Amino acid sequence: MEKIVSLCRNNDFRLAYTKGKSFVGPLSVTYVRKNRLGITRVGITTSKKIGNAVMRNRSRRVIREAFRQLFPRVGPGYDLVFVARGKTPHKKSTEVKKQLEKQLSAAGVLTRREAEKKERELS
Repeated sequence: MEKIVSLCRNNDFRLAYTKGKSFVGPLSVTYVRKNRLGITRVGITTSKKIGNAVMRNRSRRVIREAFRQLFPRVGPGYDLVFVARGKTPHKKSTEVKKQLEKQLSAAGVLTRREAEKKERELS
């Protein structure tokens, strides 16, 4: 299993915001930008509008867990930035996963859907 690589530099986040395509949902906003690295990098941000530090950390944990379940289906070569919204800390990761799945499939980032179905049939 591959490791999820984090976006760390402010410049990378800014490029995703300005040059990337955004997909808005009630629980998060997803910014998608192609990179030339051949790996998928992920960044998660939360603003103080979400609440205190406990709420912001919970939002990040919920988004991270939801994305961790979707990560095997994400194609390589993208920078993804997830921005938490006000309802995020009050939801479970399964609900956030459904929304992230919709956003990432709309972005054309999700792949290997057929392979996943075959694995289920075999087991």
